[in-house]
Amino acid sequence: MLLNQINSPADLKKLSVSQLETLAEEIRGFLIEKLSKTGGHLAPNLGVVELTLALHYLFDSPKDKFIFDVGHQSYVHKILTGRKDRFDTLRKYKGLCGFVKMSESEHDVWEAGHSSTSLSAAMGMAIARDLKGEKNKIVAVIGDGALTGGMALEAMNHIGHERKNMTVILNDNEMSIAPNVGALHNYLNKIRTDKHYTKVKEEFEHLLKKIPAIGGTLAKTAERLKDSLKYLVVSGVWFEELGFKYFGPVDGHNLTQLFETFKQAEKVNGPVLIHVITVKGKGYSPAEADSHAWHGGGPYKIESGQFVKVVGPPMYTDVFGNTLIELAEQDDRIMAITPAMPKGSGLEKFADKFPGRMIDVGIAEQHAATLCAALSLEGMKPVFAVYSTFMQRAYDQIIHDICRQNTNVVFAIDRAGFVGADGETHQGVYDIAFMRSIPNMVLMMPKDENELRHMMKTAIDYNNGPIAVRYPRLNGVGVKMDDQLQPIPIGTWETVREGEKFAILATGAPMLELAASAAELLKSEGINPRIVNARFLKPLDENMLVSLYEDGYHIVTLEEGAALGGFGSAVLEFYAERGIYGMKIKPIGIPDYFVEHGSPKEQRQEVGLTPERIVTELKAMLPRKRQAAGLKSR
Repeated sequence: MLLNQINSPADLKKLSVSQLETLAEEIRGFLIEKLSKTGGHLAPNLGVVELTLALHYLFDSPKDKFIFDVGHQSYVHKILTGRKDRFDTLRKYKGLCGFVKMSESEHDVWEAGHSSTSLSAAMGMAIARDLKGEKNKIVAVIGDGALTGGMALEAMNHIGHERKNMTVILNDNEMSIAPNVGALHNYLNKIRTDKHYTKVKEEFEHLLKKIPAIGGTLAKTAERLKDSLKYLVVSGVWFEELGFKYFGPVDGHNLTQLFETFKQAEKVNGPVLIHVITVKGKGYSPAEADSHAWHGGGPYKIESGQFVKVVGPPMYTDVFGNTLIELAEQDDRIMAITPAMPKGSGLEKFADKFPGRMIDVGIAEQHAATLCAALSLEGMKPVFAVYSTFMQRAYDQIIHDICRQNTNVVFAIDRAGFVGADGETHQGVYDIAFMRSIPNMVLMMPKDENELRHMMKTAIDYNNGPIAVRYPRLNGVGVKMDDQLQPIPIGTWETVREGEKFAILATGAPMLELAASAAELLKSEGINPRIVNARFLKPLDENMLVSLYEDGYHIVTLEEGAALGGFGSAVLEFYAERGIYGMKIKPIGIPDYFVEHGSPKEQRQEVGLTPERIVTELKAMLPRKRQAAGLKSR
């Protein structure tokens, strides 16, 4: 196999075009086989095989810098830069990252797990290059979905103004995660589907070259004619008006066309945009047929294309989606808003049932947040369904437009806590800290899928400002669902296990499970802690906190969130503000560093979110004499 001979980009340059085409098919087979075991972003990577080969064939990485927007389409890049032998570890604990990772290779020059950052990064690197007097090339690869992100448009405006030398590859596959939406997507579609443009453009440019250069007037007239043609046949005029030299559309699976276009682009002084058309999932029929489902997923059976699914209770995401439909049937104010994640956020059924009340704004979290604020002010009940990791992109709008104006917006925060294989760029571990610090915000987390249903009812009925419910990327615990939905009194906790002397305040199902396991371990030590479902992270249950102090309890708080500024900090602040001292309080959360990919269990083990850690912390609260004498004296 040719692939066995490729250990660095230098090895590619020894191959002919026909050999590269053979290598492309070998890479596709390699990806399909490896990802069937590890899971991962199959469809995006199958779509960029030839494009990535062309980049490494014509450019000189790492001197020339490749910046992959999001980075989930970098698997081929990893294969070509000496990491193919580690693909069995992809997205596994201490294994290869599913995104670009600078610590893995000198060829990885920019890390990202969120979209629309590549053009700003490319501009920064271009400015630094020119200031240092260097001559390397800078290439940003961005998808048509990511291009609709506001940050990408801001960067294009700056790049076009400064006119720095760089190449932008627009990888146009009509998809981000969900099908793209919006006016820019429609514009790209006009370019993509214009069958006559490329031929007419080529013929006209050939004609212009035959006109003798006999005066500036004629040359200017020819240039004006050329510009008029751009408008006439709907070319990439929008990009050219922004200051880019536009090439395309180009077949992203035709190496010869890619080579020719890249070589033409190298002759241009200033920013270049190459519009490449690719097929997401190319070479694997199940992924081509449903690139949405195959954007990123778990292990699967190659022959049938069926994902290997774990049978169990419904996921919290699905419970949210079904409950929202139930509530919307009774309340026509309810609208669902999502930034390009209708399926991932559990809203596909809602969209089918209420198409006029479901809005997918594309990759535009900031816009989504402010849109929700305005909808609320006009009497609607917007539900902003968003992953925790993506919600942080709209933090200014959450503060300025939603919370400051005290609008009745409901946040449905999915993927709260550890997310497993997607790793550090996607961990939903910061929202407790950054949401609880904002005035007017109410923040909840359920102990199980049934309580999630009641929290959704609570949120819809709440009319005193913004309210959020956060839930994990997990299956529920398997409890019976109540038929009738009842609102939960704001700021109230519940004791799920009686005990004495010690209280474990746990937030969410995974932490309550840890608390229960720790309590079982402590039985043999003669310790019987009280376990509290601290379902409101803001406001706290002040009555229970006061009674815990009055009854002589010591406290451990548990949260699958950042320890700095999190739920444990809130409990400490409560007692400090009231001058309540003398009780021992130990917050347990995620330490002050970014936790990398692995399973959620491995991630919890790494940071000390374990039953054994809870046991150790509780025993450390015992009087020293008792610790020395042993616990049996109880």
